[in-house]
Amino acid sequence: MRALLVEDDPLIGEAVRVGLARLGITVDWVRDGELGLQCASSEPFDAVVLDLGLPRQDGMQVLRELRKKGHLFPILIITARDALADRVAGLDAGADDYILKPFELDELAARLRSSIRSRCGRADPVLRSGTLALHPDTKVVTQNGAVVNLSAREFALLELLMRRPGVPLSRAQLEERLLGWGEEVTSNALEVNIHNLRRKLGLASILNIRGVGYFVPRDTPPWSR
Repeated sequence: MRALLVEDDPLIGEAVRVGLARLGITVDWVRDGELGLQCASSEPFDAVVLDLGLPRQDGMQVLRELRKKGHLFPILIITARDALADRVAGLDAGADDYILKPFELDELAARLRSSIRSRCGRADPVLRSGTLALHPDTKVVTQNGAVVNLSAREFALLELLMRRPGVPLSRAQLEERLLGWGEEVTSNALEVNIHNLRRKLGLASILNIRGVGYFVPRDTPPWSR
């Protein structure tokens, strides 16, 4: 998962960026509303975490503009404004959730995952493909009920693919969603992680359409049963 954080407080911003990264969420961070609007409108984020009291453009303006432009990704407001009128205004303007500061990072991560599930029309948090099950909250992957040990990057890649089973994602799309700003892209990093996942889960776990992209099947292919 890749999220955009729009927060002008340096202490909160750094804590959220580092804390969510430890929970497997790539976070790109900007500190004013105008830049947040530009970034959210131009890059493939899975969700936006938005403060309200921002320089250059208020968070409510950013929220309204993003929804006006037709962006459907979850937007979670984080703010110290605890008045009922503020909460109602934020939700009515299109926010998926409204979280008061201070908050726990585990809760923020859980609310992000819940908002993404809701937007995708899924109630079950567990992602499945045949005998493969991925648990985003506990970072556990099982195959036929047995736990499979994955690195953080392998887990993030598999989660990204399993969120859209049967839909090929190109190399560029995968790299955009897996890597944050400032992270160096090595020429074969994606292929290495795909290779490692296939070695651990089986060749049929991740399929490829040449020139199109990689995907996980919606069900276990008949030749692998």
